Parts: sequence; structure tokens; C-alpha cells
Amino acid sequence: MKNTKTVLIDKNPGRNSQTFGIARELGTDLDLIHEPSIGVIGNKGDSQCYLGVSKKVNVIHEVLKKRIGKEPNQLAMRLIQPEFSLATSDGIRNGTKEMRYSLIGREVTNDSVCEHLSATGVEGIIAVVACDKPPVGTLAAILEHNRPAIIMSDGSIRPGKDSVTGEPLDIISSYQIAGSKDEDLKKRIALESCPGIGSCGGMFTYNTMQTFIGVIGMQPLHMVSPASEDSRRLDDFPNELVNYLSNLIKKEITPRDIVTRESLRNAIIVAMSVGGSTNVMLHAPELSRAAGYSNFNRDIMSASEFNYLSESVVPVVVNARPFGKYSMVDIDKMGGIQVIVKNLLDAGLLNGDTLTCTGETLSQQVNRLSPSNPDGNVIYSVKKPFKKTGGLRLLGGNLSPEFSAILKLAGVEGGLENGIFKGKAKVFDGEQSLLNTLDNQPENFSNFDMVVVRYEGPVGGPGMPEMLDSTSRITALCREKNIVIGLMTDGRFSGGSVGLVIGHVGPEAAIGGPIALIKDGDTITVDLNENTLVCDELTNFETVNQRKDEWVNECNKNKGIHPAVGIANTRLLNKMRCSAVPAIFGAGMHPNQSVWVYEERVPETSKFKPVNKFRE
Repeated sequence: MKNTKTVLIDKNPGRNSQTFGIARELGTDLDLIHEPSIGVIGNKGDSQCYLGVSKKVNVIHEVLKKRIGKEPNQLAMRLIQPEFSLATSDGIRNGTKEMRYSLIGREVTNDSVCEHLSATGVEGIIAVVACDKPPVGTLAAILEHNRPAIIMSDGSIRPGKDSVTGEPLDIISSYQIAGSKDEDLKKRIALESCPGIGSCGGMFTYNTMQTFIGVIGMQPLHMVSPASEDSRRLDDFPNELVNYLSNLIKKEITPRDIVTRESLRNAIIVAMSVGGSTNVMLHAPELSRAAGYSNFNRDIMSASEFNYLSESVVPVVVNARPFGKYSMVDIDKMGGIQVIVKNLLDAGLLNGDTLTCTGETLSQQVNRLSPSNPDGNVIYSVKKPFKKTGGLRLLGGNLSPEFSAILKLAGVEGGLENGIFKGKAKVFDGEQSLLNTLDNQPENFSNFDMVVVRYEGPVGGPGMPEMLDSTSRITALCREKNIVIGLMTDGRFSGGSVGLVIGHVGPEAAIGGPIALIKDGDTITVDLNENTLVCDELTNFETVNQRKDEWVNECNKNKGIHPAVGIANTRLLNKMRCSAVPAIFGAGMHPNQSVWVYEERVPETSKFKPVNKFRE
């Protein structure tokens, strides 16, 4: 029998009334109100990172509107008004209790974008993204929705300039003089560090993740590196984006066709090569989950393979802040990240057969862009790298049995003798306690201290705040006194952090992880030959059991929660506390995540093995 089911949306005047109204206000054809929806979204927030987004969204929307219609070569779709997600700025909140909302902002963006895409039934979307966490939340929602989509970075801020020395400045310059007693200097540097608009300009988390998003295929490579105020973002890129999206819709290419095991592996390798932020190892598992791979270590790249690649295969090929000299604007002047990607492809380190949002494979896109060779000053080659080993390292050992602890090796400025650091623990329950001591008693810190900051994980914070204020002050103190101080935490770091800093130590203190059992004066060893983080005292089972009993007793006196755990005094903080998964899974709000992962994929074993032609 023929299906005679009534399509109510075509018949109900109540629903039609608003769709007619929107079409009239937007100036689009009333006959298209029941066609699939298409539109533009953007990230918004309270810092200059986001100030350029609205203008770009509006320009893209106008270009899209001209392409909507019933004429040949037009998109016969229903245009919807632009929508914006909301998040905070990491830079403004580092060192404050509000920093707990930073990583939560990724989750809030995911939720809001998901609601918009799914409730609107969007069949084609262009997203303009800014700052650190919203781009990842946006892409995660896009992957879950899995309809044709493309992303464009809003772009970086251009560096400031020191009016006295003439040296370039950025937000890290301001953080690293926070401990100075010269108030005039601090004000001048703060005033001069961040002129104009755009997201942080070094190879911090924003540009690490924009590069990542480009390499996995969801953003055209040439749109990553130009500054926010670059005219191409308004004059050229909007038309290109609409062309690419139109092709994705026509060919039914969805985000999960693009973001695969192979493209995620490519992006991790490139993140190593640019000395990227440690946050990539929170965001990569979250994006792999959204793409259908619930366990990053099992499905995409194990910790042992990650370390093998970083130690022996993938070098750092950019001289970029915070560990180097230059910004993303300088990388753009030297040809953009496509120069880096081409060099890695030529060295046999990437799989060039992965699909991208331009409709081309990664190799085809790079060949069309025809980037220049590395200049050897800003961008280096694999054959003659800026640093011989990759920028990131994962650590195991008795303090990190989950192998989640991560060190940004590219940012280490000293303290590793033959790959080993051995120091004495100086324990702080919460970052505020550390900041108070750095402010008021900096003389309490000694050479080869290992500062331990705990109860700042996804559950403990709650929200896993990053610690750019703390790491910057410690870096300044080390340079001033010519000493080495390490820092390890179950929290996380800004992409702008440098020094011997180890984040994501798990299991976290709030749930009784080994980091909760460390005491002042314990011996902490970081061994990069074995990739381990070890507390010598916790190798003794009797000591472990005794300290664990003491910890449990403290919790029992406080209704089952350790008294050092941060206060969850809003619904959002409480939601994070109750639903956060460990850092090894991305530290997102995903209880029982393996149960509900949308269309989980089981990847085949990769036939592609990265080969370094120059360093075999």
C-alpha cells in the first residue's frame, strides 16, 4: 500500500506563520520555508578574542543569502538567521576562581550549538570560531549532528610592541611580569600587549586547535593563519566558504566522512610538530568521542605510540611563542600552516589521503595551495628542525597510572639532566594557596622544588582550571634566581605556559588519585627516558595504605568529600562535578560516555605508518 502519511509541517499554519515571518525579514523566497535549513553560527564572549566574529558572520550570511533561491546554480534551501554560542575568556580569568568555567565553556558551547543544529534541523552550516574552548565545543556539536559543515577561524590578534624596547609583546608578556613590584611597568606592558582584536597569537591553545581543525579537514588550511583583521577574512574567504559548503551539500559529505581515525592521527602529529598546547590532549579525545571513537587511547593513538612519535620521529618545526620568538601572524607571512603540512607530508609523516572540507584530499589541497618551502627562521623543516623532538610527552608511573599526565617538552627551560628531574614536593591544595605564597613569600621556593597543585581536576575544581598565572610567576622567579622549579597538577595549563610543568595528572586528587597522597618533602622524579612521573615514597605499599586511610578519614569527616575540593556553588559547577569524565577521556561532561556515544565506530588498523625520510 502506498504510504499516505501526512507531512504536518506543510499543513499547519501555526508553524508556517513564523517560518514565513523569518523568510520575509531575511528577504528570502517564501516558497522555500520547508526546504532544508542552512545558516551561519559564531562564538561570542567577553574579550577581544570574539570582537571580530559578528562582522564575519554577517558578511558570510549576506553572501549565503545571495546564493539562496530557485534559480539554476542556487541553493534551494531555507536560510536561517545567524546564531551565537557564549563562552568566557581564559586570558581574563587566569588565577581567579572564575577560571573554573573555562573548560566548562567548551561543554556549554557544545550544548548550545547542538540545540541549534538539531532543533532547527540544519542541513548546512558555516561556523566562525574564536578563543580556546568554543571552537572545540562547536566542532564536537557539528560532529554529533553530522550534516555538511565547514569552519573558519576568526583569526589571531596581531602582536603588541614594547614602546621602550621595540620588542613584540603578547598576553604572556603581561603574565610573566605579574610578580614585579614595578606597577608602572606592569601597567605599560598590559596596555601595550594586546592591541586590536583576535584570539591569542602565539602557538598557544587557540592556534594549536585551529591548526588541528585544519589538519583534520574541517577548516581550509589557508584560512587558519591570517590575523583576525586580515582583509581576506571579509573579502575572499566568505565566498570560498559558501562554495565549499555548497559542494559538501551536493556530494553529501558529512563531518564524520572527514574526521576519521587517520585525520585525527594526522592532527596529533602536526600538534607535536608545532610544539602545541597540552590542552590538545583534552580536546583530541573529546573530538574523537564526538566523531564516534569513545576511547582515544584504544581507537586513535596509544600513549606508547604518542611518545614514540614525539621522541623519535616528529620534531618541532616552528620558532613560535611561548617557547620561541614568533607569532601566528609571522607564520602567515612565511606561507601559513600549509607550509608545515606540506613539509610533513613530504617527510612521510602524514597520511595525505584523508578527505577535507574543500572536497579534496589533504595532499590535493596542499598541492593546490602550492606553499613555499620553510624559511628556516620562523618555519623550519623536518630535516633541519627547530627542536629535534616533538613538543609533547605523556607520562605514566605511580603518580599517573592512567598515563594521562602531559609535559610540554618544547617549553621546558631547564632542569632535565640526561632526561631526568628529581626534586622535593611542595604541596598546595588548590591554586589560590600557591598564588598567595608566590605573592607574599616567594623566598619559600628553592632550586629543584616540585610544586604540587591538587584538587583542581575536572571533579575537584570543579572544571579543571588552567594555571597560566601560576606558571608565569614561577617562570619569572626561576629566571630571576637562576633556579629550576617544577610544577605538577591534576589541573591543566594554558598553551602559553612554559617551564617544567606537568598537567592532567590522573586519577585526580578529588577522587583519591595518588596525587592526593603526596606530602611535603617527598621525592618526585620525572624520567623522560622511561616517560614516568614517580613519588618515591609511594612505592612502599604500607605508606600508600596508611596515607590512603588518612585521606578517607578526612573525607568521612566532611560528608564524603575532601575538604580541599572546590565549592560547586552554581548548577553548572555542580553539573561538572557530577558528570565529568577523567582527563584521559577529555574531561568533559559525559557520564557513562561509552553507553551513549552516537554511532560509535570501531576503526580498522591503520595501513599507513608515518615514516621520517630524513631521520631513519
